[in-house]
Amino acid sequence: MYCVKCGVELAQGEKTCPLCGLKAYHPELLENSGERPYPASKIPSYETVNKQGLLLLITMAFLVPMAITILCDTALTGGFSWSGYVVGGLMLAYISFVLPYWFKNPNPVIFVPIFFAAVIVYLLYIDVKTKSSWFLSFAFPAVAAFGLIITAIIAIVRYVKKGYWFIAGGSILALGGYACLIEFLLYLTFGFKTRFPWSVYPLTGCFLIGGTLLVIAMSKPLRRRVQKRFFI
Repeated sequence: MYCVKCGVELAQGEKTCPLCGLKAYHPELLENSGERPYPASKIPSYETVNKQGLLLLITMAFLVPMAITILCDTALTGGFSWSGYVVGGLMLAYISFVLPYWFKNPNPVIFVPIFFAAVIVYLLYIDVKTKSSWFLSFAFPAVAAFGLIITAIIAIVRYVKKGYWFIAGGSILALGGYACLIEFLLYLTFGFKTRFPWSVYPLTGCFLIGGTLLVIAMSKPLRRRVQKRFFI
């Protein structure tokens, strides 16, 4: 054992260097059995930050522009004409990026459907405010179907610990079918029609990619070869 300052060899169990007087550090001793070889850090760690206080500040940062928007709308127009759109957009942002952090272990299987439900409510408000008729025939089924697909994918990935090739292939096929649903809803609601269905293009691509992934998933030798080839 040698002194870390002057390099003098120390005798076994020597507490200080006989040449420079530096205290010897014995790594075999427990940390709490003697004096620390270095001062304790006084820099506050991330764990010491008050999470609830930070979330309250962020919440206030959302509430203040909401209140200002409503006050400006009522002062200029005498009612609620355009402030609802701004408030609804801010609430969607809050639900997406802030609300889950109020919980210790936020579960995406719960908060993703909450987000899509909030989007549906916001679109319903826009439909009613503009006196349109596209919510039930287009917005609601489109958002609800996409929310179900995303929630199902997240739930399967979270709770199923194997079969990721099947999950990826099935998810891509579901997205291809969703493109067909969107085209049908556009035709049903707005009469949008083309000479050749545009949904065939994403459906074909998703069918080829998703089908390939399913074939790889069903063939164990092929799956191992692909994993080895692409370092998966």
